[in-house]
Amino acid sequence: MKYRRICIVLTARGNYAKLKSVIEEILAEPSLQLQVIVGGSLVLDKYGKILEDKESLEIPISYVTNFVIEGENPLTMAKSAGLAVTEFATAFEQLKPDVVVVLADRFECLSIAMAAAYLNIVVAHLEGGELTGSIDESVRHAITKLAHIHFPASLDAAERIARLGEDESNIFHVGSSSLDTLKRLDLLDLRVVDDYKKQHGVGKIESLTAQNYLLVVFHPVTTEYLANYENVKQCIDAVKKITMPTIWIWPNMDAGSDGVSKAIREFRESGEAGDVYFFKSMPIEVFGAVLNNAGCVLGNSSCGIRESAFLGTPSVNIGNRQQGRHRAKNVIDVRYNSLEIVEAVNKQIVHGPYEQDNSYGNGGTAKQIVKILSNITVSQQKTNSF
Repeated sequence: MKYRRICIVLTARGNYAKLKSVIEEILAEPSLQLQVIVGGSLVLDKYGKILEDKESLEIPISYVTNFVIEGENPLTMAKSAGLAVTEFATAFEQLKPDVVVVLADRFECLSIAMAAAYLNIVVAHLEGGELTGSIDESVRHAITKLAHIHFPASLDAAERIARLGEDESNIFHVGSSSLDTLKRLDLLDLRVVDDYKKQHGVGKIESLTAQNYLLVVFHPVTTEYLANYENVKQCIDAVKKITMPTIWIWPNMDAGSDGVSKAIREFRESGEAGDVYFFKSMPIEVFGAVLNNAGCVLGNSSCGIRESAFLGTPSVNIGNRQQGRHRAKNVIDVRYNSLEIVEAVNKQIVHGPYEQDNSYGNGGTAKQIVKILSNITVSQQKTNSF
């Protein structure tokens, strides 16, 4: 029997969370052979190295690569992207996949798509077509033009991909795969957080209770590199004023992460953090319960737009990082202003949970993706549809 080799690339906690269900479905499909490449922040202690967790070790890993140049500034991000092209080209040449699956818009994902396309490997792109601004916007659309198969998470994204000139027969509106895992977890059980805290993170927070704490995830905005330090300080000042127990998760490895991390460290070491617990990272099996039961998710992560809508968790989105992305009714947008942030969070706490919104899917995405990957015939020769 000839297997179709599907290569999944995991480089950050976010794409691990989104691709976990796809990996599981590929493993269950007899006609497909799974290949997994791991790199980026997932192999770095600085960012939590979450694939060392027992649960994650069950994933069969085919190749491990290091391409991140330390510094978290525009120069090191550009150099890391260039190094990633070389690293992934070598990996693909060794593994010889039939399809490489690329997620969303991280800088290294463009490197992945570029390396695969030059090696005449079919590229399947998840979560393309969305609007957000920043460098992520350009990267996302560039990957779309390199990709052969498109799995957008929302209807407006699917329509936008078609307007970019992609073949509509290769565009499949399937939703976001992260919702598959959330749907299967026991999201009411916060004891998983207590267990995780025994070996991870620092802070003073005691056991959590539903809707009685904040979840903060604040990432750098690459086009606001010099302002990231001051921008996150507005969020920190708001957290001080709100005085609720808070789970704060460290930023990703994009340019500007050094400024965000510096402000967080100063906050943590100032003695003013109070009931705040800091984690480098958190696997989806724990993060799902934290997000589901939070009184409000605060920051600029896509989880405050996409996954929070599915769960009905109140969300306050700060600044420009998610600019243009479709929002459900659970999101309030604010500027980098501590008073605005406090007002919005208090409003969301009073409101409480929202109804589930399925704009980004209903938890059955991975099955659709794997069925399509098992049966689709696609040409490596691409032309615009206009």
